[in-house]
Parts: sequence; C-alpha cells; structure tokens
Amino acid sequence: MKYLDQLTGKGLSAAVIAELITLNLAWMLVLAVPMGVLVATLMAFGGLASTNEITAMRASGVSLYRMIAPVIAASIIVCLLLISFNNDVLPDANHRTKVLTNDIQHKKPTLTLVPGMFIQLLQGHSILVRKTFEHSNDLEGVTIIDNSQPMLTSTITAHRGTISFSTDYHKLIMDLTDGEIHQVNNQFKNQYRIIRFRKHRIVMDAEGFNFQRSRETDISRGDREMSVQMMLHQVDSIKVLQANSERHLKELTGKRQEEILGGPKSIEPSAIYNIPLQGIKSDPSLQASVRSDLFLMNVYERSVRSYLVEIHKKFSIPVACIIFVLIGAPLGIMSRRGTFGMSASLSLGFFVFYWACLRGGENLADRGYFDPWIGMWIANIVLGIMGVYLTIRTARENPSLDLSWFVRWIPKSWRSDSPSTDKP
Repeated sequence: MKYLDQLTGKGLSAAVIAELITLNLAWMLVLAVPMGVLVATLMAFGGLASTNEITAMRASGVSLYRMIAPVIAASIIVCLLLISFNNDVLPDANHRTKVLTNDIQHKKPTLTLVPGMFIQLLQGHSILVRKTFEHSNDLEGVTIIDNSQPMLTSTITAHRGTISFSTDYHKLIMDLTDGEIHQVNNQFKNQYRIIRFRKHRIVMDAEGFNFQRSRETDISRGDREMSVQMMLHQVDSIKVLQANSERHLKELTGKRQEEILGGPKSIEPSAIYNIPLQGIKSDPSLQASVRSDLFLMNVYERSVRSYLVEIHKKFSIPVACIIFVLIGAPLGIMSRRGTFGMSASLSLGFFVFYWACLRGGENLADRGYFDPWIGMWIANIVLGIMGVYLTIRTARENPSLDLSWFVRWIPKSWRSDSPSTDKP
C-alpha cells in the first residue's frame, strides 16, 4: 500500500506488480505468524472459558498445564518451521525483490520521480518534475538544482525532457528542451549567469538510484538476503581482516585500540578523525596510518554486529510463537471472551510492545549500545517472564479479568459471537 501509487499507472503489467507484492509477503509473514499464534490462543482459551469448559476440565482433574501442553507442542512446530522459512526462503525472497525492483527501475527510470516533489537521489542533485507519463520516459516541467560543485550553484529549468540510462546503467542521462541554466558563484555573489538553450543533455552518476544489472549474480546480497551460514562465513572473514588491522596498529604504536582512544572502541567510524590520538607522536604520516587502521577496525566491528543482529533475529522472532502461547492462554482464560475483536485488541498491545522492543533493540545493538543477543532477545525475555508468571498464577487460582470498560471501545460487529461472551 505504501508504494502502490508509484507502481500503478507507470506502464507496468499486473503480473509484475503481483510478483512484487508476493515477494514482499515473505517478510510480512515472518511478523504475522507470531501475532496469529497470539490471537488464535486468546480466541481458543477465551472461548473455552466463556462456555465454562475450562471449569469443567478443572473439575475433572485436568490441570492448566495439560491443557496448554498440546498448544505448546504446536507452537514449537510452528517455531521450527518459521526458523526454516527465515533461513531458507526469506533471504532468497528479499534478494529476488531487490532484483525485480532494479528491473522495474531499469525499465521505468521515472518510477523514482514523484511529480510535484523534490527528489534528492543523486549526490548533489535535487530533481523536481511536474508531470511524468505512463507509457514513456518523458518529463514535463523539469527543475534541477545542482550543488555538486562547491563554488558554483546551478539551477536548470526546462519545459520538457526525457530520462534514460547508459548501456551499462552507470550513468543517468537527461535530455532537456526549451529551458534555462541559472548559475551563481558562491564566492562572488555578484557573478550571476543565465544560459538559454533549445537542447541540453545532462549526464550524472546513477549510483544514487541503485541501478545495476538485473542478473542476481551481479547484485550483492545484504544481511537480510543471507542465510545464517552465509552470514557466519562473512563474520569469520571480517574478523580475519579485523585481526590484521589490529596487528598492524599494534606494530605501529605498540598499543591497542582501546588504549589509543582512551575509551570503548564501539564509536562511529566518522568520529575517528575528530578524536585526539592518545600518546601518538605528531607525525602526520604515522597519525594518518593509525587513523586509517582505527577507521577500518570500527567499520569491521559495525559490520560484525550487523550480521550477528540479523542472525539472532532469525531465531528470536520464531521463538516468540512459544512466548505468546504462554501469554495468550492465561489472558484468554482471565478475560473469558473468545471473540475475534477482543482477542485482536488484547494481542495488539503486546505485539506493538514486542515490535517496538525488536526495532529499538536492533538499532541500539547496531550502534554498539547492547550486545546483539540482548537487543534481539530482550523482548522475548520480558514477555517470557510475564507469560510464565501468568501461566503459574492461572494454574493455581481461577482469576478473572474485568474487561467491561475495554469492551466499549470494540466495534459491536467484532463481539457478536454468543450471549455468553457479553459477560465479563
């Protein structure tokens, strides 16, 4: 839905759009399955509690642990299947999505341009077009602000134009007609030049558009497009390079990275050049070599963390299926409601909390504030403790949860199962 307005009306076939949507369903499925487990568990045990079947089973000597056991077994199976999906299917689906997106962009370079908005996708260039056309690469009402030269700012306007790529897809070519070039010297403000043209060609690097060859073998894989085995291989390779840089640094200075920086080594690589080197003599060539090694070591460290975060994520999200059973079963019994509206509403809060912890933990782990395993497993740990507590408490007692105040916020169409479900 986010990119639907950019896909439709661009001359793309329905099959291509359907394929792109299908490939993107892979990562959506990874998040949808744990939430589906939570909703299903709440509905099942809430329905059993609302019809007093939980009370009947307890009176027959069946404990809550025996009731939950088959659901736990089913969630373990779902967890293992989701781990396999994350490792074997999701990386290829993500990679094929990237390849297909590049193919679409190769065919329709106007896809990235949004009429009426400045798009800054090229280094030093902001592009505005008033109108694009569905079945061609023609443009209308083109404005380009060129800040690629520090001493000169150019503003190019044209009534019409076309956009295309060079044969190797490394250059973006814009052929403009009927326009003007306004140039301002940033050092001498009184120098202003206007050039009027009938035809003008602009050639720019297309790296900002990420246009590459559409063959899968020519497009490198990111961490979300790799299996666990591939990422572990990358981690081992990076650690070898990191060890070589650390060895070279110690040969130059006789000190380790922490001793030179006077603090933790997990900092932004770009900040290396602004940190004074502790105990390093003011030899420009030596300091340049030391800063280069420090920069590389921090880049390697961040790459390793990124891969480890992604590895832990492939396991932590599936394990949430088991955690959500421990939460959903006691909450369903306490709420005594098995409607979809109640179950979806209760599960939404837990899943928003889980998603926020997942995103926050990933960002903090990538930046080095947490270890990767803490960032990816903290949500499971917190919710797991809560689930174990609720399960033990529900098994020992017969608690109820008064949700009459909450039901008023749920649409009536969602809570029309049976008369018994309207009782708290």
